Amino acid sequence: MAKQLFGTDGVRGIANMYPITTEMAMQLGRAAAYVFKHDDRRSRIVIGKDTRLSGYMIENALAAGICSMGVDVLLVGPLPTPGIAFITASMHADAGVVISASHNPYQDNGIKFFARDGFKLPDELEIQIEDLIFSDRIDSLRPTAEEVGKAFRVDDAIGRYIVFLKNTFPRALDLVGLKIVLDCAHGAAYRVAPAVLEELGAEVFAYGVEPDGTNINAGCGSTHPEVISAAVREHGADLGIALDGDADRCIFVDEHGNEVDGDHIMAICSIDMLKRDALPQRTVVATVMSNMGLDIALRQAGGRVVKTDVGDRYVVEEMRRSGYRFGGEQSGHLIFLDHNTTGDGMLSALQILAILQKSGKPLSELASVMTALPQVLVNVRVRERRKVEDMPEVKKLIEDVENRLADAGRVLIRYSGTEPLMRIMLEGRDQDEITDMANEIALMIKGLIGERVAGEGGTGE
Repeated sequence: MAKQLFGTDGVRGIANMYPITTEMAMQLGRAAAYVFKHDDRRSRIVIGKDTRLSGYMIENALAAGICSMGVDVLLVGPLPTPGIAFITASMHADAGVVISASHNPYQDNGIKFFARDGFKLPDELEIQIEDLIFSDRIDSLRPTAEEVGKAFRVDDAIGRYIVFLKNTFPRALDLVGLKIVLDCAHGAAYRVAPAVLEELGAEVFAYGVEPDGTNINAGCGSTHPEVISAAVREHGADLGIALDGDADRCIFVDEHGNEVDGDHIMAICSIDMLKRDALPQRTVVATVMSNMGLDIALRQAGGRVVKTDVGDRYVVEEMRRSGYRFGGEQSGHLIFLDHNTTGDGMLSALQILAILQKSGKPLSELASVMTALPQVLVNVRVRERRKVEDMPEVKKLIEDVENRLADAGRVLIRYSGTEPLMRIMLEGRDQDEITDMANEIALMIKGLIGERVAGEGGTGE
């Protein structure tokens, strides 16, 4: 059964417009409470959020829906997505809910769920929640009197998560002497991240730590590494760390201000783990978006890369299915299953910082273990999601481009799981050549299914 609400990372959209409305949030809360409720004891669901203005209304609607089904709510307030996964598992709650649209602008928002073990829900459970909503099967279930749920605030959630993060850093090491630029994107980590680095001894130059509800991800964070790049050069810092709005991903810049993306971070960590014989089956899990340079670097170090569909949930599913312990995405979602159940920006940063301190090498030297092939990504905003197979002219053009690239590159076409975008990614030996090819494909797709503006073509659509 196809999902109607859930995408690759929860339910997403513009806040206060379907499906991110208070009405739907209440229904999601009711359905989730029904799914996770235990008949033999009082059940509890954690709710956390990032710093978006719309988080208040969605939080209240979710809490009302959950309580209306006789399940208690634990409110943790603004906390990184991985922090909510950690709190859910450590407090033995029955589920966790995150209100966030990750790296998207403030007017967007989203709702995603964690099971009691801190892992994201499988497709089957999301479909079950949708079915409960659209079938109206839970409308008649109305606990009354003392069976109605209550809401409690967890005042020490931030402190718990800070302690957890610090415990993932080797006890024999500290960050004394390091100058670190940190960009929290005015998001969920604005209090947690600076505290962790400072308590470990680093000198921190903090940016993006003044959220006002509307400035989350606005020209800052992991999607704008130029901010920390300039700041690293200005302060003469050793490196920079940029998080996104919900802090489940991180991007670095080295001491020269050069970006170090998720693929390079995976290469650094994987090769370090291979040297310590700490990478089970000598395998790292990445997605089809990861650069071929990662495969080459791991192969030369005696390891290998297994690829999944795009989305950190699919990386985690493959890791759990096959017994792997480390994986991630080029975007900076990194999953260290020995420490946490989902992508965690600050946890990932601490692993890189530990390698840097142990080795005594600057980040630029560590990142040189991988050489990325030239890569280009072009996004086309679309009005419909038509399969490539149903657009024969596009299919033929892609085949022609693949023939031109031969064995020295690849083409990947996919729709975004969170936005109305067609993503066109090419890799090859020549940057200018693959850029021209990507733009050629994008132009054809835009002509067929590209988003129209008012008045275009005289139709007013």
